[in-house]
Order: sequence, then C-alpha cells, then structure tokens
Amino acid sequence: MSDVHLARQAWRRLEPLHGMIYFVPEAAERYAALGLKGRAGYFASRGAAFGAASPELVIAAFYNFCPTLVRQALPAAWEITTPEKVVAARLDAAAAALRRAGVHEIAELAETTALARRAAERAVEHLPGRPLFAAHAALPWPDHPVLELWHAQTLLREFRGDGHVAALLAEGVGGLDALILHGATGSAPAVFLKASRGWPEEEWAAAEESLRRRGLLDGGELTEEGRTFRQRIEDRTDELALPAYATLSDAELARLAELARIFGRAVVDAGLLTFSPDSL
Repeated sequence: MSDVHLARQAWRRLEPLHGMIYFVPEAAERYAALGLKGRAGYFASRGAAFGAASPELVIAAFYNFCPTLVRQALPAAWEITTPEKVVAARLDAAAAALRRAGVHEIAELAETTALARRAAERAVEHLPGRPLFAAHAALPWPDHPVLELWHAQTLLREFRGDGHVAALLAEGVGGLDALILHGATGSAPAVFLKASRGWPEEEWAAAEESLRRRGLLDGGELTEEGRTFRQRIEDRTDELALPAYATLSDAELARLAELARIFGRAVVDAGLLTFSPDSL
C-alpha cells in the first residue's frame, strides 16, 4: 500500500498545474472565442468530457455549485458550440498558460510526467463510482509534453475529487455544507466561495445554522468537533485516492512529491492562480 502522506503531498503540490486553468485569462479568451462567456466557459469546459452534458449531470458531478447557476449556463452552451471544440480550447489555453509559466523549460518535465502518467493510468483500473474522472479518462492523451503532464494531473485531481464527493455523501455533507466547512478552515476566503458557487445569501445562512446545530460551527469557525469531523473526511478522501498511486514504489512516490513542488511553485510564481472577476 502506498504511503498516504506522500500521495497527498504529490497531489497537493502538483495541483496548481491543473487548477490554474480556472483562473488564467487564456482560458476565458478561448471560451469567449467560441461564444461562451463567464461561468458558461467553466461549466462547459470541465463538463465537456461528458459530451453535451445536461445541467443535472453537472450539478451531480461538480457537487457544490448552486443548481440555478449551472442551469444558466447549460444546456445553452451546447447551442453555441460543441463539446469537442471546448475540449480543444481548454487544452490550447492550458498549453499557452503553462508556457507563460515556463513549465516547458523545467528539466524534470519528462521524469515528472512519466511518474504522474503511471499513477493516472493505474487510476483508470478503478473507474466504478467515479464519473467525472471516468469521463476525462476517456479523452485521448495529448502528445504535447506539457499537456501530457497537465492531463495526468487532471485525471488524478478528478479521481480524488470523485472520492471526496463519496466521502462527503457518506457523512451527510451536501455541496453547500462542504463549501461552508471549507471556508471555516480559513484556507479559502468565504467571499470567493460565495461568489464562485452562486448560492443565495439566505440559503448560505440557513446551511450555516444547520451546521451550528450539528455542533460543527461556532459562529463562522469550526468547533473542535467540526475540525475532527472535517479531518475525518479529508483522511477518507486521501485513502480513496491511494489506488492511483499504488503503481509507484514509496521511493518513486517520494520522488513525485519532490518534483511536484517544482512545477507547483512555477505556476504560483507566474501568477497563474491569481483570482480576478473574469475567473468567474
């Protein structure tokens, strides 16, 4: 069994490589060129792996977005463009942004890609119960060196994400509840979570009150019980992500975690994760 701590490090340190696609102007520009503006670009680009995804499918798979927000974007996006064009635009945006960060010049690119791809391909042996991952796993591997690494991390991210949704469901934590608990840790500003997920203020307040009654919140902060509860979900998520990394020895996994820091830092230092209103 792979080391759960190392697996989490490898994912977390490399995650900026994937996550930047939701913030960089290159993505918004390419989606706009297809006629998709604002949040429509996000929902269509991440959901395009399903094909012409219905709003219901995206609400289920993405988990924590206000359903009204999703329905404002889908299925209207598919009357403007096609999933195939959106997938291509997303890849083109990722390539352009990562080139801007100098990722293609990092000497360890080939080594890192080889390790991450092995893990991503092992994850494909564990498709059941992971619909968003499975949809992305069905996409062809890019032949561009940087995009190969980006796609590998995208698969590992969605593999982990599907497991996280399963853990949340098992603990009776809905999408809005998960957002509030996440914000209460201080790791993500509540103002960003509210703006990006689109929940009405009254629904947010009602969910907060429900979490207080469960003993998980005190004001806007996690209680001791809340911290323990949320850590249990994170630990279970880590465990559910492990099958992907089982193909790597502990030494290889430690190496991937070490290399991942280089790429994650390059993305952060280039400002690719900078939030702007256009990201919404």
